[in-house]
Amino acid sequence: MRPVSTIEGRAIPLGLKNVDTDVIIPAHWLKTISREGLGKGAFETIRQTPGNPFDVEDFADAPILIAGDNFGCGSSREHAAWALLDMGVTAVIAPSFSDIFAGNAFKNGILAVELPQEQVDRLLEVAQEAPITIDLENQVVTTPFQDRFEFPIDPFRKRCLLEGLDEIGLTLGSESAIATHEQMREGTLPWLDKPNRRAAA
Repeated sequence: MRPVSTIEGRAIPLGLKNVDTDVIIPAHWLKTISREGLGKGAFETIRQTPGNPFDVEDFADAPILIAGDNFGCGSSREHAAWALLDMGVTAVIAPSFSDIFAGNAFKNGILAVELPQEQVDRLLEVAQEAPITIDLENQVVTTPFQDRFEFPIDPFRKRCLLEGLDEIGLTLGSESAIATHEQMREGTLPWLDKPNRRAAA
């Protein structure tokens, strides 16, 4: 997982409330066995509407998405996070997120920023003409117009995102402790290493 520190660029001003995972990535895209290419199907139904923000050239390859309340509700499909990453989105700003989506986003290196509705409304306005900066280290969202919005984040998730640690990376970080434990176990619990006689039979 790539480290996340500062995310800066144009933000897609979606702003819709209750965007569920089926809107983020429709079910017929879930047949793939690869994470690649899901960005093409992201927000497919919204993209069918003329004038939608995903078709605006200024927002092409934007790393930030600004959404409404309860973003990512619905099913628990991790494909929603994969689709966002595949389309280049590494941060989502919204008043609130579905717990399952927020967890999937975190595990895939996407920063979910929760801000009050009035601050989200201001960012939706700024996004129409200017870039936005998210500073994870200092937990603040800023704009070229001197807006400064602080956001909360779980300290553990913050550390993992800053250091690019997924579950495998966290485990490898304890490699020496695991090796020490295994050596201790071999000396004190040797029967655990004996072959299973029933399995052998």
